[in-house]
Amino acid sequence: MMGGRGGGEEEGVADGGRHGRRTNVGGGGGEDSRDEGWRRWSVLVATVWIQALTGTNFDFSAYSSALKSSLGVSQEALNCLATASDLGKALGWSSGLALLHMPLHAVLMVSAAMGLAAYAVQYYCLAFAGGPAAGAGASSSVAVPYPLVFLVCLIAGCSICWFNTVCFVLCIRSFSASNRSLALSLSISFNGLSAAFYTLFANALSPFSPAVYLLLNAILPLGVSVLALPAILLCHQNDGHVQSAPRHDGRVFLGLYILAFITGIYLVVFGSFTATSSTAWVILTGAMVLLALPFIIPACSSCSYVDTDGPDPASPLNHDDPHKPLLISNNHQMESNAMMQNPKENQMQGNCCGTVMGKGRLATLGEEHSAKKLIRCVDFWLYYTAYFCGATVGLVYSNNLGQIAQSLNQQSQLTMLLAVYSSCSFFGRLLSALPDLHRKMSLARTGWLAAALVPMPMAFFLMWKQQDGSTLVAGTALIGLSSGFIFAAAVSVTSELFGPNSVGVNHNILITNIPLGSLLYGQIAAMVYDANGQKMTVVDNRTGIVDTMTVCMGVKCYSTTFFVWACITFLGLASSIVLFIRTKSAYDTAASRSSCKHLHQVSS
Repeated sequence: MMGGRGGGEEEGVADGGRHGRRTNVGGGGGEDSRDEGWRRWSVLVATVWIQALTGTNFDFSAYSSALKSSLGVSQEALNCLATASDLGKALGWSSGLALLHMPLHAVLMVSAAMGLAAYAVQYYCLAFAGGPAAGAGASSSVAVPYPLVFLVCLIAGCSICWFNTVCFVLCIRSFSASNRSLALSLSISFNGLSAAFYTLFANALSPFSPAVYLLLNAILPLGVSVLALPAILLCHQNDGHVQSAPRHDGRVFLGLYILAFITGIYLVVFGSFTATSSTAWVILTGAMVLLALPFIIPACSSCSYVDTDGPDPASPLNHDDPHKPLLISNNHQMESNAMMQNPKENQMQGNCCGTVMGKGRLATLGEEHSAKKLIRCVDFWLYYTAYFCGATVGLVYSNNLGQIAQSLNQQSQLTMLLAVYSSCSFFGRLLSALPDLHRKMSLARTGWLAAALVPMPMAFFLMWKQQDGSTLVAGTALIGLSSGFIFAAAVSVTSELFGPNSVGVNHNILITNIPLGSLLYGQIAAMVYDANGQKMTVVDNRTGIVDTMTVCMGVKCYSTTFFVWACITFLGLASSIVLFIRTKSAYDTAASRSSCKHLHQVSS
């Protein structure tokens, strides 16, 4: 989510980025070089497949209403299940520990096993444990207690983080520092398409059964893990880091991003398409072909390999040694930066606003921050607030999308809304790679972060003023686009502002806002929903079980919630703007230094 993305993934990143021997891909021009090129592109395609089919938390709204009915719980209790999944991501640091003692392929299969067990219990609860949502032939002989469902939601959230950790480590080990962010962004982007892919599978298998989503959540991650295992084993056998990037890599990445964009357009057009079973299978087959199409890149790379060793001169921040920070800083550079910034700071001292904007701001990019130093940093808390009041709100909105659609009599459009949110989240994640794809863009990454937050308060204010089908679709698209960008860009922002070598710890501290926000914002929505709803008694005609649940219909169910969320996201936008202003000079200094370095290389 990157949509929302979980804690601990970056712990694995940091761990994977510090171990292993270095190898030089692209130098030699022989059979070994062609094999290395084939391996790393195969690994990237494998991570894309894994990410595309393991974002199982994004389809929660597709079955949340049925799960609520089956368990016979309130909206607040349902919100606690969504919070449990996010809380499980906060336990993702365990994946970093697992990588210290287990090979990558073993961590991958353990992730799949955890997800299989967690979603199998939820599927049993929905399909076989009775309740109004249970399908035909269901039995109420064994009821699933609510605490057990809470626990398996926790495990499911943790399994997603383990998958993400495997993908991130694979990208770090397979690509040089100059191209690593592109590989990570591409892989993370496909995680945003998970809900759209699952919707296509559900439409083809059983379009009117919410339980099918839980069945798919259990089976598909295991299937794609087995399918990707050969590529993972190839990387494991060559457990090292790529030192230099062949010059043609930029063109290959551009082709992959274009193909990803086409995939997203296909899912937007056909993902919510209401069709017969045969047509649904045709649409699903087309999506699977597009997902498999990137695999032609390893074959082409192997067949048409040309010895083009050497770094890409177009990369302004090209550090080929993966053991060096992505943004180097030393004492001399820090002193130089301080001298360059002093005149600006002196000009700002004359007014109160200037004092607030300049006090304690970052002097240089890439300076390592320990956890103790991080929590004392003003810029970190501005960043934390921007994330907490931005992307996390978007994640909570997606969790409540099922009840929102139901309250507005748009339940029949829920499949389309899921596809819209998933696809727009995907496009937002793709857009986060613009600063890396187009190196000449001079806007600081914190500026991109602020720009990405602009649509979110607009969307919530729009839905607060007018709640109908078209407004709901437009608002969902804007929220998905905004939150997707932030999810994907967050790792790079954390690395640049607070040090790449400390990103494992620091980003885990940052994403503690996800379970906190999920609990707080979800509780706000649940209280408003229950306060305006009516208790209804539902009798299962098959089993005779009587369930009492609160159901709310009409604009009053979420109108207040949308207004509160709009105000919260506006606060996040304001915080991101202040962060951009405070960090702009550090980005300008880094850009000037890299330009001077590039000119020196050209002249020499």
